[in-house]
Amino acid sequence: MLLQAQHSALVIIDMQNRLAPVINNFAEVEQQCGWLIDVAHQLNIPVLATEQYPHGLGVTVSSLLSRMKSDQIIEKIHFNACEEPEFMAALLDHQTKQVVLAGAESHVCVLQTALGLIAKGMQVYLVHEAVGSRRDADKQLALVRFQQAGGVVVSREMVAFEWLNRAGTEQFRQISRGWLK
Repeated sequence: MLLQAQHSALVIIDMQNRLAPVINNFAEVEQQCGWLIDVAHQLNIPVLATEQYPHGLGVTVSSLLSRMKSDQIIEKIHFNACEEPEFMAALLDHQTKQVVLAGAESHVCVLQTALGLIAKGMQVYLVHEAVGSRRDADKQLALVRFQQAGGVVVSREMVAFEWLNRAGTEQFRQISRGWLK
C-alpha cells in the first residue's frame, strides 16, 4: 500500500494555541507538521486542518496557519472529524482515497478521526514524528490501536518519497533540500 500523490490528502488535526503548552514535544510535532504541509503544497496535494472548538482551544498555531488558506481550516466539535459534514465533503471533493494524518492529540482526535476514516474505507497513514499527546504513553497506545485497526504508521520521509515516486525531478530536488532540517 504505497501512498500515491494523486489519491492523497494531508490532514492536520487540532494543532491549536491553547493545546500547544500541554502537548509533549509540541515544537517538534509543529515543525514536522509544517514540513509536511510544505511538501504537500509543492506536490499539489490537498491539505486540510481541523480546529476543535476554537473558541475554547484557540486557533491553529501561527506557523501552520500561515501556510494555509482559510478554506482549508475546518472547525469541529466532534473528536472524530468524520462526524463533521464539511470535513467529509472536503475529502470527497478531492476524491481522496488515502489520508495522511498528523497533529494532536494522538489518542483522542487523531485516533478517533483515523478510526472514522478507516471505517469509511479509506487508507490512513499516521506520521509518527508529527503526532503528539500530553503523555507519551497515550501516544504509544494510540499508535498500537491505530495499527490494530488497519492503519499504517509512517515517517515523514516515507510520505515524501512515496508521494514523489521518483528522483531526478525539480520537485525531488526542492523537497530533498528540506530533509536535512
